[in-house]
Amino acid sequence: MARKKVTIIGAGMTGGAMAQRLIERDICDVVLQDDPQFAGTMHFGKALDESQAAAWEGFSHRISATDGWEETRNSDVVICTAGAPRKPGMSREELLNNNAAIVRAKVGEAARHSPGAAIIIFANPMDAMCHVALKASGFPRERIIGQGGMLDSARYRHFVADALGVSPVDVHGYVIGGHTDTTMVPVVSQTRVGGVPLTDLLPPDRVQEIVARAMRGGAEITELYKTGSAYYAPSAATVAMAEAILLDQRRLMPCSVLHQGEYGIRDVSSGTVCQLGEGGIQRTFELPLTDDERARVVAAAEATRELVKLLT
Repeated sequence: MARKKVTIIGAGMTGGAMAQRLIERDICDVVLQDDPQFAGTMHFGKALDESQAAAWEGFSHRISATDGWEETRNSDVVICTAGAPRKPGMSREELLNNNAAIVRAKVGEAARHSPGAAIIIFANPMDAMCHVALKASGFPRERIIGQGGMLDSARYRHFVADALGVSPVDVHGYVIGGHTDTTMVPVVSQTRVGGVPLTDLLPPDRVQEIVARAMRGGAEITELYKTGSAYYAPSAATVAMAEAILLDQRRLMPCSVLHQGEYGIRDVSSGTVCQLGEGGIQRTFELPLTDDERARVVAAAEATRELVKLLT
């Protein structure tokens, strides 16, 4: 039986953390792909360093690095973290199209070498980059999956659990819509803690404080780090998606997908609950929303639609 393979494009802090989490699960080989003009030999160093952890971590799968693409051939999952941060004086449109050029080139090569892969998009602006990846790959919507809702939901669940003094594992709540601090939609009306509605456990003002903090989750981390952005929680969220696909776990996860009627939205990538398993997205689910939540979900999709218009 052929071993499963995951390629991680981009070996920065997030890509490296993903590689470590994934190889230590011992369910697949991992390839770190990066360009020497950006990464130098760092991706080779990370692969070798982590390889030397195998004796104590107990994994037998192989982690390697490459500047090219042949080593990535026939990957089951490709995770694209490639992209550059916004620089002082750079407009949103400049960031958008700079990253679109990187994602377009990377995803095009990945799809050519792994035509059966599911591709997880981590690059920002994430929902718009899903459109770039769809076009560059020629893949069906089920195999281009945006990561954002997984991270946003993890942050939301953490803050709910912290407020109530319970385990995050027993908090069931999703963040859907867009992956920005203004367009994400924590679905309070369907959040449950041990089966109990969140709104029965906390007063409205406290719930709104949690929602506001979750929506600024990335910004808060960036402010604390001073340089760089989050990578521990993003890597955990992304690896959970890859694992669900590799092992056909059929898990329900909040992801960005090209909507084809969900919430009345069509032809734009946005977050909803998806069933992840072999091949990528197997089904999508619509949450029962309040009128306000539904309006915000639709507005998030329209914001992404306007961003996609700026792609060149």
